[in-house]
Amino acid sequence: MDKPSSRFLSLDVFRGLTVCLMIIVNTSGPGAPAYPWLVHAKWFGFTAADAVFPSFLFAVGCSMAFAFSRPVPAGPFAARVLRRAALIFLLGFLMYWYPFVHKVDGAWTLIPFSHTRVLGVLQRIGLCYALAAFAVRYLSPAKLAILSVVVLLGYWAILLGLGDPAAPLSKLGNAGTRLDLIVLGRDHLYRKDGGFDPEGLLGTLPATVNVLAGYLAARVLKTSAEARRAVAQLALAGLVLVAGGLAWGLVFPIAKKLWTSSFVVLTVGIDLLALAGLALALEGREPNPAARFFQVFGLNPLIIYLFSELFVITLRQFEVAPGVDLYGWVGVNLFQALVPGALGSLLCAIAYMLVCWLLGYVMARRGLVVKL
Repeated sequence: MDKPSSRFLSLDVFRGLTVCLMIIVNTSGPGAPAYPWLVHAKWFGFTAADAVFPSFLFAVGCSMAFAFSRPVPAGPFAARVLRRAALIFLLGFLMYWYPFVHKVDGAWTLIPFSHTRVLGVLQRIGLCYALAAFAVRYLSPAKLAILSVVVLLGYWAILLGLGDPAAPLSKLGNAGTRLDLIVLGRDHLYRKDGGFDPEGLLGTLPATVNVLAGYLAARVLKTSAEARRAVAQLALAGLVLVAGGLAWGLVFPIAKKLWTSSFVVLTVGIDLLALAGLALALEGREPNPAARFFQVFGLNPLIIYLFSELFVITLRQFEVAPGVDLYGWVGVNLFQALVPGALGSLLCAIAYMLVCWLLGYVMARRGLVVKL
């Protein structure tokens, strides 16, 4: 394994793999239903798609173990963290406002701010990053672990104690939705769930634990003198947490949209196992072609993710037939024509992912790494 001060190939590949899967899950090809494991659980339950976003947050935490390794005075540190969090949040907000205009009675008009979603994926990343950064700055690893436990237990108590007594874990009856409706209002929330936002304010607290877990895991790899022992520790912790998350889920259901504490424990366990496997396979060796492929995503993860969301929205603005947009036409007339069904939908998403990878490859070849 590399020296503690160097970057770890397994962490870069983990981050890149997460971005790759996020794009595939978010852009399933039209014309046929996607494979069930590539679709988020409707409420309670767990699919492979549900593991992707928490893994991205875990990767954010992994990066902190290196980004915060050099001593920085409190003032500049706070300014840098808040600036980065604000930029990420703003980009997420603008992404949901894009393309900024729509047609009303045949004429183009500005989409009103009053009907624009405020929260979302990048916004949650920005908020979790800020909260985790200050926790990492001022707390020891042991205290971070204690804080994580307190947050997860506290979130459980809040949902059960402050939600609708008849249905505290329902979409509209949970405490998080009540808070979002008071602070933001229905028109600024996710529109497909009838007033519930899966990236709501309260859910930011347990989601921050995913970031802290990534930091602690990377710190183990970074500071351990024995590589195999560190990998074994991560794998063992992963197994324990997966079992613990499943057990907790029997009384506090696993739900990605509600970001329940059992969901956090389960996904952290999965990420620890994945990271341990990648470290065992990659560290101490030259990058193989697969590793290099995912490294491209890992160099500019936020930029590539942002591009993947904006470009598909842009493609959907071009109507090539009545009621059929460009992305839909390609999915149906190319991929579904060649391979009907869920496989064709998956191949369409993979092809789109490769277009996004190409952007990352060009940036990597030119030495462009965008740091917000």
